[in-house]
Amino acid sequence: MTVEYKLDDLPEVAKKIIENVNGKILLFDGPMGVGKTTLIKEICKQLGVNDIISSPTFSLVNEYEGDNTLIYHFDFYRIEDEEEAYHIGFEEYLDSGHWVFIEWPDKVSSLLPEHVTLLKINHANGDQRVISIEKSS
Repeated sequence: MTVEYKLDDLPEVAKKIIENVNGKILLFDGPMGVGKTTLIKEICKQLGVNDIISSPTFSLVNEYEGDNTLIYHFDFYRIEDEEEAYHIGFEEYLDSGHWVFIEWPDKVSSLLPEHVTLLKINHANGDQRVISIEKSS
């Protein structure tokens, strides 16, 4: 599924993503500055998060509480190798049954489970973005 949207359309896009994923592990792929964290913020809002949502670039993971759920938001841009993710208990987060949002998933590719949803985000024209949603089976 491919979705093209303007930044003003984020609430509707986030709802559509939540409704169309086949699990709670979402991978966000795209170039620096394309809006991965911005999209994650809106998805978190749709899931009932009232906290301030920010990129966990330096802490690697942020935890948010939503409506009857927890959300773990990872940003692996700065890790050197998968061992860093392994040492913070990444696999336990994946097995938690809660929402897991991962920016820069290519940095931890061998640690990822088989069933995930990949959201590839790219620039279109101006403030437009294109998201390609790929569900593993």
